Amino acid sequence: MQPKKILLALAFWLVAPAHAQDSESAEADPRIEEVLVTGHPLSAEGIVQPHIVLTGEQLGRKAIDNIGEAVAGEAGVHNGSFGVAVGRPVIHGLAGPRVRMLEDRIDTLDVSVTSGDHAVTVDPLVADRVEILKGSATLLYGSGAIGGVVDTHTGRIPHQVPDRVTGKLHAMAGDNGDGRNGSFRVDGGVGNFAWHFDGFARERDDYDIPGYAESSRLMAMEAHEDHHDEDEHHDEDEHHDEDERHDDHGHEGEESAHGTVPGSGLESYGGAVGFSFVGERGFFGVAVSQLDSEYGIPGHSHAHGHEDEHGHDDDEHHDDDEHHDEDEHHDEDEHGEEGDHHDEHGDEAPPLLEMEQTRIDLEAALNDPLPGFTSANLRLGINDYEHSEGDATHGTVFTNEAWEARLELSHRDWAGWSGAFGAQYGDREFSAIGEEAFTPPVDTQSFGIFWVGERSFSGFQLEAGARYDRVKHKLQRGASPSRSPAEGSPNAGGSGSFDGLSASLGAIVPMGDVFQARLLADYSTRAPASEELYSDGPHPAVSSFEIGDPNLDEEKAINLSAILDAEGDWWSLHGCLYLTEFSDFIYQQATGEEEHGLAVLLYSQADATFVGFDLEGTATVASWEAGQLNLNAFYDAVSADLDISGNDNLPRIPPERVGLGVELSWGGFDASIDYARAFKQNDTADFELATDAYDDLRAYLGWAGDWGGASFTVFLQGRNLTDDEQRQHTSIVKELVPQPGRTIEGGVRLSF
Repeated sequence: MQPKKILLALAFWLVAPAHAQDSESAEADPRIEEVLVTGHPLSAEGIVQPHIVLTGEQLGRKAIDNIGEAVAGEAGVHNGSFGVAVGRPVIHGLAGPRVRMLEDRIDTLDVSVTSGDHAVTVDPLVADRVEILKGSATLLYGSGAIGGVVDTHTGRIPHQVPDRVTGKLHAMAGDNGDGRNGSFRVDGGVGNFAWHFDGFARERDDYDIPGYAESSRLMAMEAHEDHHDEDEHHDEDEHHDEDERHDDHGHEGEESAHGTVPGSGLESYGGAVGFSFVGERGFFGVAVSQLDSEYGIPGHSHAHGHEDEHGHDDDEHHDDDEHHDEDEHHDEDEHGEEGDHHDEHGDEAPPLLEMEQTRIDLEAALNDPLPGFTSANLRLGINDYEHSEGDATHGTVFTNEAWEARLELSHRDWAGWSGAFGAQYGDREFSAIGEEAFTPPVDTQSFGIFWVGERSFSGFQLEAGARYDRVKHKLQRGASPSRSPAEGSPNAGGSGSFDGLSASLGAIVPMGDVFQARLLADYSTRAPASEELYSDGPHPAVSSFEIGDPNLDEEKAINLSAILDAEGDWWSLHGCLYLTEFSDFIYQQATGEEEHGLAVLLYSQADATFVGFDLEGTATVASWEAGQLNLNAFYDAVSADLDISGNDNLPRIPPERVGLGVELSWGGFDASIDYARAFKQNDTADFELATDAYDDLRAYLGWAGDWGGASFTVFLQGRNLTDDEQRQHTSIVKELVPQPGRTIEGGVRLSF
């Protein structure tokens, strides 16, 4: 493929001359930079696992929309978006319950793994730093991290008393959807006490797009199905309805808005207060945070519309819903008001999701706690989460009362090995009550113990680790799955226990002053999520009827990764080649059938293979006293295949991407232009539509200065400047909800 040749040529251009230059210098210093990953106990010496750390100005530019969008531009990382209000990272093609979302090393404790329309309850506006572990992180964080980890560090629990009061302010506004966001943070202390306050707010109306919300492929498929139904049934009324669905643009489908995505607006507010007592040997702190969010569920009403179109007769309860909808439509006609309940086409507008979360975090650290140990750290997070979808009469309420604790004990050298022991426990009481409760209430307990360590040898460094996990799901009293477990199933009786072992061995091998190789092999297991076991009901938010399998086994994976890092005086290159072999990989299989007018998705298991490659490089092409000019490039690709007969493609696998960028710094000015190309994704699963290629052109212009005792940056930035139609193949609603069109934003960041 031509893009691969371009990137290989670029890599050769970066490496060859720089290597030649460094080889001529006998006194060249080592250039491989060690990036501290604070969530990893071995990071002080560098870790084998491929990772990314976003901090400072780099993170400030990315603190947009949601955490998934904030990290999606990194090599090997994509966004599983659901409009702009919801975004969950996809790492090396893996998403959902395989990528664990953390807040200060504790699970976010939300319900974002339950459905693609449920937001992660951590906002990049409050982040000090974001750490991404690409590949299995089950050793440290359990089976839910078999695909990776995204850890947002907030600093809400102070670890030390600052010398003075410090703070940050951020404010930004954009033209697309009249978006506005802002945040503040203040830290201080007196004596042995440290304190922290922060808050943020986001508001956005429905955002603009360059064309129709519904994709041309979906429109063509629906038109074909409608014409086929007409030919088969010769129904004059259906033919009349089809004629009415042609709008003045010559476009079929009454659900297809043009120029704007209905229900894509959002309002989100949150904040936290934290206090710590800091002594000579450690600290103890607590933080309380609150999040309130309200956003539309774009594409949701499309499922209902087609349910009525195709004339599916469901149960009596469904008939009551239709009658209720007719009454609402009649009342609206009488009052002549469309804004709150109906979109511009006269259809029922997408419902709202209203979320509330209260979270309490505690952390304690102690130096030299026991003989042979250097430090101990205890973390505890307690969460009370609730969100409702729809209205009070016909809505669904999701609740999640959960807590998680982890203890890490770092030890001194034992037989040449230094490292840490740890234990982790979590408890989750989840329930969904209402018309769209597609999974029964479930209690989940998880327990894990682990050890990770490292040892230096002459010429290389070894890392090793092992972990044992036990996960238990139990249906709450009165709940039962509609599909009964088979006799002898681990889930017989409405409860199931899963045991898993994970282990890894890796090496860091310096290759002169410029190059460094990292090799990693690991084995990991993942217990099925409760949704994968017990789901059995309509899920209109994602236009599907989901059916779990209570007979699922643990998912197992063997991963091999080879990483090459290189860094010279004016260039750097990082590449990662990985292969992951899954046994009993759990995935959603489209059956081609329908229930309640929704496509049936059945949780199944089969062996699977993931192969991928990430490459990124930078080069300084010009430098002068007041600034410099840098070029950067990246490429990533992943292929995933099931070990089955017939179509062996998995759904929502990211396409190949290539990116080029240029950055100029001159005095207080910074400017950058970044271009990325996401290629067409034709490797689709059964009943999945292909996704067209698209371009993403972004630009940034900022000016930094000082004002009194504070520093500030005034900036202007643009996203999707070519106004391209962008449909992310990783999105479960890509056919109904494209990404925003051209967006111009401006703002200011202030720190003191």
